[in-house]
Amino acid sequence: MNFITITDAEFREFALKSPYKSFMQTPEIAKLREANGWTAYYFAVTEGDEIKAATMAVAKPTFLGKSTYILPGGPLLDLEDTALVNFFFKNLAKYIKSHNGYTLHISPYYELTERDRHGEKIEGGFNHQKAVKNLKNLGFTKLNHPDQPEYLFVMDIKGRTPDQILADFKRNTRNHIKKAEKMGVTIRELKKSELDKLKSITASTAKRRDFTDKPLSYYEQMYDLFATKNEAKFIIAEAEVPDTACLAEHEDSPKATGEVLDTTCSAGHEDLARAAWELLPEGHAVSNTSPLVPMSAAMFMLYGDEVVYLFSGSDEKYMRDYNAQYLIQWHMIKYAAKHNFKVYNFYGINGLPNPNSKDYGIYDFKKGFGADYGRVIELVGSYELSINAPFFALHRFLSKIKHHK
Repeated sequence: MNFITITDAEFREFALKSPYKSFMQTPEIAKLREANGWTAYYFAVTEGDEIKAATMAVAKPTFLGKSTYILPGGPLLDLEDTALVNFFFKNLAKYIKSHNGYTLHISPYYELTERDRHGEKIEGGFNHQKAVKNLKNLGFTKLNHPDQPEYLFVMDIKGRTPDQILADFKRNTRNHIKKAEKMGVTIRELKKSELDKLKSITASTAKRRDFTDKPLSYYEQMYDLFATKNEAKFIIAEAEVPDTACLAEHEDSPKATGEVLDTTCSAGHEDLARAAWELLPEGHAVSNTSPLVPMSAAMFMLYGDEVVYLFSGSDEKYMRDYNAQYLIQWHMIKYAAKHNFKVYNFYGINGLPNPNSKDYGIYDFKKGFGADYGRVIELVGSYELSINAPFFALHRFLSKIKHHK
């Protein structure tokens, strides 16, 4: 076997065929990192003319001129193949040490334990503990704060029609979708110039749920790198205000009291009449126009054989009554099925399902779309390897002091 550097084109060709592929292991993500001061590399193990393993790596000086090397979503190799794992990482460590590096972070897109939709281990299912053992034998230690979610919720859609998939949804999920459609919620793709609409919604959601949102520049860069090749989609759900001319006749109706409008405004569509009134901002003068109100937005990745639901947000005012977030998922699930994707990946669920967890609602929302064909994926996690022991130890020591302060 040989350890070599390869081109981004050679890596892309290998990655698309790898069972361990991830959108994080792409030249596009490398370019995103390079725009933020990182340097990208592509490494491979070959046997004859065949590539047996490969990875995209990025590096950046992070401590006293020494560099941290990261394999986002990588490497792409069978972690239970002990000989291959040892050869790959020992040679990679030599390269990093000789190129001023002191630490290596990896986050393989590699399943650890087979689980069902409830997160329970499947009796007789696979258990890749040998992969963890191989990493630990090389000196890797598991990171307490992983670089990617350790638990995902995915749905198998291979060979299934949208109607078959819809029939598998929980009843409540189907009802939420129908209600969103009845309330006049519409779905469309955002142009790059409209990404501020997505950012506005994700920013308010991040503040409400206490997580760090991506900057607008991130969404714009991802659009340039992926959406232009149809490998990413930015989706927004909006509602049009109906019957505003009729509403003008009832403008004096005391909105604060929650009084329902006279249903003559939308005969046979009482919910729409009520929605129209609720959607109007306070103090808004009713007119004959029908403004579109953004309710929910999301970003999806389309790579290999899966669609990944990566980021989203919803306006809290409309979540319960209009269910726009459900309609976005249904729109993309139909797209995935019609375009022959095999997996619909709802992405992270913040640990194993626990009804007492504050984040249980995230899992419960996603599980509603995969009642029978959904499952929890447990990944091996993120790991760190010391390359230059003295610098690594000094960095750890100073980090602990900073944390205590």
